[in-house]
Amino acid sequence: MIFEHLTVGMFQCNCFILGCERTRQAIVIDPGDALPSIVERVQRHGLTVTHIIATHAHLDHVGALSGLGQATGAPTCLHRDDQPLYDMLATQAALFRLPTPPSGPIARHIKEGDVIAFGQHRAAVLHTPGHTPGSVCFYMENEALLFSGDTLFQRSVGRTDLWGGDHRALIRSITEKLITLPPDTLVLPGHGARTDIGAEAAENPFLGNGY
Repeated sequence: MIFEHLTVGMFQCNCFILGCERTRQAIVIDPGDALPSIVERVQRHGLTVTHIIATHAHLDHVGALSGLGQATGAPTCLHRDDQPLYDMLATQAALFRLPTPPSGPIARHIKEGDVIAFGQHRAAVLHTPGHTPGSVCFYMENEALLFSGDTLFQRSVGRTDLWGGDHRALIRSITEKLITLPPDTLVLPGHGARTDIGAEAAENPFLGNGY
């Protein structure tokens, strides 16, 4: 699988480009900023983007979502429960005294159980509310990869003090849907370093001692 990781924007969001080596179909996860760099990586590998998917609608994860959709023609994807948050990008930007990024319409509302295919690869949508109401993670079972957005981090979890945050829901999402995955699953979060499910089950201080 073609794998590109870019750290973008002032909030250092992890953006991922995943491509099928055989078909050259690709998805982009969390294009938060740096649109020219993302487009350059896509073109460098000769990829056709089939879906642009956001783990949630915070500004740092969707700042280049609309622009990338226009540049590639690929549909932009977001969980419906985060549509109101996406609709208030201007408010989010004003909070940090940043310009409001372009925000065209979301082409597809993804949900729990959806499978996003690109060539020979599949990413399953897990709805993991807590950080935001519509937060999702993307699980690639065959590759043992989990793209956890801002739900689960290395020895930490997502903040819940912003719009729609719910700490109890967050912990429930992690314990019921993420920690139950195979322990060797590699976790690629929305910010910071990678980890794995086994390490978080054993050592994450926010999850208690029951795992």
